[in-house]
Amino acid sequence: MSTDTATTPAVAKPADTPHVSLAHTDEKRNWSSIIILTVYIIFLMVPIYWLIVTSLKDNLEIMTNFSIVPNEWTLKNYRNIFTDESWYSGYINSALYVVMNTVISIVLALPAAYAFSRYRFLGDKHAFFWFFTNRMSPPAVFALPFFQLYSAFGLIDTHIAVALAHCLFNLPLAIWILEGFISGVPKEIDETAYIDGYSFPKFFVKIFVPMIASGIGVTAFFCFMFSWVELLLARTLTTTAAKPIVATMTRTVSSTGVDWGLLAAAGTLTIIPGALVIWFVRNYIAKGFALGRV
Repeated sequence: MSTDTATTPAVAKPADTPHVSLAHTDEKRNWSSIIILTVYIIFLMVPIYWLIVTSLKDNLEIMTNFSIVPNEWTLKNYRNIFTDESWYSGYINSALYVVMNTVISIVLALPAAYAFSRYRFLGDKHAFFWFFTNRMSPPAVFALPFFQLYSAFGLIDTHIAVALAHCLFNLPLAIWILEGFISGVPKEIDETAYIDGYSFPKFFVKIFVPMIASGIGVTAFFCFMFSWVELLLARTLTTTAAKPIVATMTRTVSSTGVDWGLLAAAGTLTIIPGALVIWFVRNYIAKGFALGRV
């Protein structure tokens, strides 16, 4: 008795593939990201480090030697700033009109941004675009009109003059940023508040404003930074009483040359307020990036 034997074709074994560890790959990516981020941060910090180091040198060393660390440390440049009334009064003047401009811009931009976000009216998009085009214009275009206008009203060399002039540029930016944050709040919250008996001012101040606190923080940051570093309008509209620090820094240039140490010390002190503002609103700026308004 014979039986048929079935023959099974030989199956070729797949070639052995090298085993790659996913954990090892992720670790290499993490190290690469850390190295790139470290190099980037160092690249950004080099100018700031050089500014601080220069402020701790005298002019002779600055002009004759190239050194990463001062050969002779000196605080003479900082002493000159804190003992000269025109220098520290410049910081006070800048702080005054910057705070005034930031408050005015936010107070005016909040209801305007709410109207653009919640209501539709004739020419709303055109008006919104027109507001924003003011921000695109260079300050030099408005320097002479502002000077003539403020001279007629006796506002030259006052803090409010610079604050109002900066509103021309900060207000459109503030409206644009806040409109994005307000649009992210559902309209049902407004309707619910009205049903609960809230008047609009009470609802806006107690409920709505805290909900867009991050947007207000981002707006305050950008208004502060523009006013703090703007030079042309601040110098044109002031002479002595309200002269800002950015205009006072031009005193380092004279017929004998540039006082680089004093200029570096003033620049170092000018960075501190901006750094503090960035530290306090850093989380709000991250939310602004997430909403696409920063």
